Amino acid sequence: MRLLHTSDWHLGRGLHRVSLLEAQSAFIDHLVATVRERDVDAVLVAGDVYDRAVPPLNAVALFDDALNRLAALGVPTVMISGNHDSARRLGVGAGLLARAGIHLRTDVAGCASPVVLSDAHGPVAFYGLPYLEPALVRGELGAERTAHAAVLGAAMDRVRADLAARPAGTRSVVLAHAFVTGGQGCDSERDITVGGAAAVPATVFDGVDYVALGHLHGCQTLGERLRYSGSPLAYSFSEAGHRKSMWLIDLDAAGRVRGERVDCPVPRPLARLRGRLDDLLADEALEPHTGAWVEATLTDPVRPDEPMARLAERFPHVLSLVFDPDGREEEQRRSYAGRLRGRSDQQIAEDFVAHVRAGRGPDARERAVLRGAFDRVRVTDAENEKDPTR
Repeated sequence: MRLLHTSDWHLGRGLHRVSLLEAQSAFIDHLVATVRERDVDAVLVAGDVYDRAVPPLNAVALFDDALNRLAALGVPTVMISGNHDSARRLGVGAGLLARAGIHLRTDVAGCASPVVLSDAHGPVAFYGLPYLEPALVRGELGAERTAHAAVLGAAMDRVRADLAARPAGTRSVVLAHAFVTGGQGCDSERDITVGGAAAVPATVFDGVDYVALGHLHGCQTLGERLRYSGSPLAYSFSEAGHRKSMWLIDLDAAGRVRGERVDCPVPRPLARLRGRLDDLLADEALEPHTGAWVEATLTDPVRPDEPMARLAERFPHVLSLVFDPDGREEEQRRSYAGRLRGRSDQQIAEDFVAHVRAGRGPDARERAVLRGAFDRVRVTDAENEKDPTR
């Protein structure tokens, strides 16, 4: 069975002040063409269909167009919600859409209810695990802890139990939206540490033939059967080095996996440039980047006049300007050391309390607590010096 694995469309998202709707539409064209031209048997979308819970209307219209075109091809699509999606909104009409071959899995209750498709070698069970917020689903799943590994482990226990009850030889595919240990993240992904430790060990997914992962924006292989497709477009300059693609996965009769990367259209390359303004404007080696979306980090010791306007003369698509003057870190270190020089541990601690409390320093009782803590540390250090075996 041939599968097309994609994720993290983030429909409705832009890049700085530039709309990416046209580029996202071009990606959907490419997706549909790939399904048709490469004889794909099923499309897998591993979450973050939209960029936010309440997407703009033009993003909803593009999603609607994508579903209609995929349904018209007669190729089943299995799709889960990600941490950017509203699971309830994305799942509206799931029962009706399933009749058209679009299978939405946005509810924890459906984790062990697979979409079963068949080819010449028998059935393949597709299990969709939407993004599972630990604090919200721990009770329903009976997880031991409020952590991503615990809730995903409990969901996978249900998957394995269902799979064990199916006919021998049934192959299995899991879609999941999570941060798996060993994956490489970037600045574009929303942090999912709230609600529990984010990292999930790959062993959570033991017992299935292929795991189609979403959440991380870089295409990567954590094992032959465990892969991220990455996002089809770059959504921050931290993705400038990414090769954007989808996975074309062939699942053989024994459940063995062979993967091929299918490149996605690039609307415009990204470039991260660093140096003094005059050097960036004069360096001939930067000529290939004149047509790119540019992030420029200026290292001039003194901020130049009108840097954005001057950069735009050579790089008309410059989007981001960062200032990082040469020697600033060294100066900051000297400044910090200067602020500490001659001050006692007690004074430094009291300054820190004032800093984190918007200028309100410790009262008499709190100063006494700090003084007692430092006294105990000094006593302990002294005793340790007398008796190193303590």
